[in-house]
Amino acid sequence: MIKRALLSVSDKTGIVDFARSLHELGIEIISTGGTASTIAAAGIPVLKVSDITGFPEIMDGRVKTLHPKIHGALLAVTDNAEHVQAMDDHDITKIDLVAINLYPFESTVARRGATHEEIIENIDIGGPAMVRASAKNYKFTTIIVNPSHYASIIEMLKQGGMVDASMRELLAMEAYSHTARYDALISQYFAARNSITFPHETALPLITDQSLRYGENPHQKAVLYGSFSKIFTQLHGKELSYNNIMDIDAATRVVMEFAEPTCVIVKHNNPCGVGSGSDLVDAYRKAFATDTVSPFGGIIAMNRPVDATMAQEIHSLFAEVLIAPSYSDEALAILQKKKDRRLMTVDYEQLAALSGVDIRAVAGGFLLQTPDDQLLDEQALRVVTERQPTEEERAAMMYAWRIAKHVKSNAIVYASADRSLAIGAGQMSRVDSARIAVRKAQDAGIDLSGCAVASDAFFPFADGLLQAAEAGAVCVIQPGGSVRDEEVIAAANEQGLTMMFTGMRHFRH
Repeated sequence: MIKRALLSVSDKTGIVDFARSLHELGIEIISTGGTASTIAAAGIPVLKVSDITGFPEIMDGRVKTLHPKIHGALLAVTDNAEHVQAMDDHDITKIDLVAINLYPFESTVARRGATHEEIIENIDIGGPAMVRASAKNYKFTTIIVNPSHYASIIEMLKQGGMVDASMRELLAMEAYSHTARYDALISQYFAARNSITFPHETALPLITDQSLRYGENPHQKAVLYGSFSKIFTQLHGKELSYNNIMDIDAATRVVMEFAEPTCVIVKHNNPCGVGSGSDLVDAYRKAFATDTVSPFGGIIAMNRPVDATMAQEIHSLFAEVLIAPSYSDEALAILQKKKDRRLMTVDYEQLAALSGVDIRAVAGGFLLQTPDDQLLDEQALRVVTERQPTEEERAAMMYAWRIAKHVKSNAIVYASADRSLAIGAGQMSRVDSARIAVRKAQDAGIDLSGCAVASDAFFPFADGLLQAAEAGAVCVIQPGGSVRDEEVIAAANEQGLTMMFTGMRHFRH
């Protein structure tokens, strides 16, 4: 039977109602500091921890619950005679239920202007110790770290005065996850202060953002962790799928490469069309013209608010997801006519501010890397051919390079100064990517004469470059670095091309 409870919470959501319900069930309540004051102010009888321990809170509250009369009461195995005797010998009364959440370390770190001293003072010590002690002894102590459980726990207590064993074990799991994430946040803070990207031992401070119906395929289970929903807001349509989320991430990262009004169409994690213009309608038409087949069922990301004119322009296309900073009321009225179409807003400023690491699961572990958040090194950028590029050619090469950065390897992108013309993605051979791009341009009736071509990595042989030249490209941008660079440069000179080396590649596996 639950006879005594300890309540000590930073997040006081629901705590007064929970305490009142416990009191009405005849359960004695112990509490600390601000929680005790909150409960007492509501007219609910409460004992302070110092009344139990006979020892005052000291060191500005740093030490209050770290005492045998608290931890013995949490850790006692009540069907162990020696434990029961120890409790009798030392005047310890069992604490059967604990509701704890921890000092607001995460929100303190996130608060603009928070000092290091403030952050350190918001590292909880006694709280995690009580959570872990209670969770270890889950067979005899119920631990609650999430206020969402208060109501269901009260219902259980009303039914029989106990929390059932399976629930206690699930709460223990949740408790250890809670303290693990808390410690990971603290570790992450110290690592960042000391410019350590990859600590020898690490944990990822993740929290569930959304449960998903399934993963890439219906037989796979999936969940989304992190802060995706703080950056993206869904206004309309079916729930997001795993693949939608992957494509939303891909599309918005491409569009962030451009300052002018730009539209990006993504299919299966690859851009199939990118366009920039005087407004979104102009940009969309250029992006769509690259490939009029692949956008069906794709994802469209835009970097300007969508008005009624733009909404009318894209309404006829079946697109899984539309993403923009905002939509006018008139635009929403048009776009919401298709009930399944997902309409998302994005906070590009928050998205751009994200830092951290890229994570990829492999057999037996994870690969972590810093994000590919550079476009090129201006100091390394150089023209390697006899012919220098015109300003328009330089602009076209830069446009193609921004897109190529986000295309799966091997990536070949043909572009002008304001739009993609053809994209070859994900082939085992760079020549094959070049050929596919040319074929797609031919299918779309696009003339590649006078365009730029970008390659995400060096041309290992001159054949890929010659393929581009034959298609009509007059300027080439690529990383360089092949043992056959001189052969490729010579071929470019023979064709009258201008070529720039970036000294930086952008593989995407």
